[in-house]
Amino acid sequence: MGIGALLGLDDYRFEVLAMVMHAEHLDRTFGTGPHTISVPRINPAENAPWAMNPPHPLTDEEFKKVVTILRLAVPYTGLILSTRENPSLRREVFALGISQLSAGSRTQPGGYKADDPEELAQFSLGDHRPLDEVLREVASLGYIPSFCTSCYRSGRTGMDFMDLAKPGLIKQYCLPNALSTFAEYLEDYASPETKEIGIKAIEEHIKGIDSEALRRTSRALVDRVRKGERDVMV
Repeated sequence: MGIGALLGLDDYRFEVLAMVMHAEHLDRTFGTGPHTISVPRINPAENAPWAMNPPHPLTDEEFKKVVTILRLAVPYTGLILSTRENPSLRREVFALGISQLSAGSRTQPGGYKADDPEELAQFSLGDHRPLDEVLREVASLGYIPSFCTSCYRSGRTGMDFMDLAKPGLIKQYCLPNALSTFAEYLEDYASPETKEIGIKAIEEHIKGIDSEALRRTSRALVDRVRKGERDVMV
């Protein structure tokens, strides 16, 4: 399961403490902590004056502290960042522990239709860039975007997932699957500029894999994608 708090409603320190205690309770009681933790901040919204002046707004520095503490306190979880934050801050918090983020989001009803009015949006966005541009930046920063859903599809969930995630063993699945799913995006959907940067990032990551077996597995998956196969995974 995923947990999170809408930051700005109360003192962020108590919100963070509550999330960490919630994670600890889930782990102690059920043997499974949260798969993800989200950290959205209240943003201005049409016809919502209260959202323009939340009772406990966070500064950017406080927000970065939240991300850092959660990463240290719950190291196995995925930390999710939304498009509420601007590109500059999103870029910074990658280095602090964010592992998942949204891109090209729309928050209004029917928002993914062409020319849909933005005044109906649930809240304002800080990052309006399309998916391709966000992926290009992520790859240029030295990270590999991943579209992998293999754990859900293969049954690596709950305690089975935690047994791999907590000691860091999940990387033997995450890394090759990230490389192959990103390679598939580059082949089928990416702009020429993003494809060039992405291919370079993939090759650099494969070269940097310490384990020979994992390196061979990753290379094999990426090569299969480039030869026309799709939806390959371990």
